[in-house]
Amino acid sequence: MDPRVRTALALMQENLQGAWSPDILARAVSLSPSRFHHLFKAEVGMAPAHYLRALRMEQASKLLQTSLLTVKQIMNGVGFEDKSHFAREFKKAYGLTPTAYRAAHLLTAEVKRLAQAS
Repeated sequence: MDPRVRTALALMQENLQGAWSPDILARAVSLSPSRFHHLFKAEVGMAPAHYLRALRMEQASKLLQTSLLTVKQIMNGVGFEDKSHFAREFKKAYGLTPTAYRAAHLLTAEVKRLAQAS
């Protein structure tokens, strides 16, 4: 993988709250925005903005399943400022709102726990 793409991936993964526009990422790896977009898409298989959104949704999903943080804390932790936008993006990715997703996973975990106890 191209080292500039690896650098961009590391920047996004290390700071999900960052305002990582494609232009900022391109500047960070010393490429023009259009060259960065083409290189990133060729190496990763999706545009930088789509990759970052997927990365943020994956982290939000993990936190909803494993932490006691509020949805707002998780939302802020993965780089969203608007709760309705976060809920819409999360539902698009997972088919449920963040609150419903957490409830479904808590219920699944409880059923598994009860099944193992019997």
